[in-house]
Amino acid sequence: MATEPLIDRKFLERLEQLTIRWHRVFPGLVGGHQTSRVAGPGLEFFDHRHFTHGDDVRAVNWRAYLRLEKMFLKMFQTEPRVPLRILLDTSLSMQTGSPPKSLYAKKLAAALAYIAMVRLDSIAVHPFAEALGEVLLCCGGRHRFGPVSEYLSQLPVEGSTDFFEVARQFSARHVQRGLLIIISDFLGAKDWERPLQYLAEFGHELLLIQVWGEEDREPPWEGELALTEVETGEMVELDFDDAARRRYTEAFDGYSDSLRKLALRYGGRHVGLATSLPVEDAVFGPLVVSQGVE
Repeated sequence: MATEPLIDRKFLERLEQLTIRWHRVFPGLVGGHQTSRVAGPGLEFFDHRHFTHGDDVRAVNWRAYLRLEKMFLKMFQTEPRVPLRILLDTSLSMQTGSPPKSLYAKKLAAALAYIAMVRLDSIAVHPFAEALGEVLLCCGGRHRFGPVSEYLSQLPVEGSTDFFEVARQFSARHVQRGLLIIISDFLGAKDWERPLQYLAEFGHELLLIQVWGEEDREPPWEGELALTEVETGEMVELDFDDAARRRYTEAFDGYSDSLRKLALRYGGRHVGLATSLPVEDAVFGPLVVSQGVE
């Protein structure tokens, strides 16, 4: 039985409009601020230099040679392609919520992968929980998006989160710095901030997309509760009322703000998305607006 596509045709058509603004949506390492100067065909003329033995004669400025009887090579500035990678949280905490945070995160990953593929860029998607999962390389143009969508749809949601181990494995596997998009609820029993700092100091540009359900930020329950942590099985008993709910929401917002400040400190960005906001509105709303694109 065929799985339902993560994103429909109408959404895909809208995403194509975003491809022409890709550089502005993701400034920094992607398609900008990373110029190299090479001889021969390129994007933007930069300068000349003297011809030396072994240079490609196709890059010679023959008009200058006719005037000056000296051989000069035309130099151009090019923008090298920078690796694009997504870390997609598939731990058990992502299964909570309505709709499940895991489904929301998969749709976001699919949308970003499609934009890259339309641009003929390649983007690597790594699921993760206790460890780094097998990479999915998305490339080859829009006509190859179907298998990518199917792969993301069928990803299992299981295990607890150990982002220390994930960051260690990711850094060992990807020595070339690039744009690293992390889609997660950033919840779990272990610390997130230190491994995020490690990845940023390693040279990766971070885009943190924090996904939460409404109950993550403002739990609706009241009274004496026995809550079980979905990843560890640990049980906590507490008495929950309006005052406790208010303190909890303030703590949640403070944690989100700490992620935002961490990303900004290293030149990255943070976007917070509630699953009550449709994915399409998120992509063309907070995700784009947060990058300063009108």
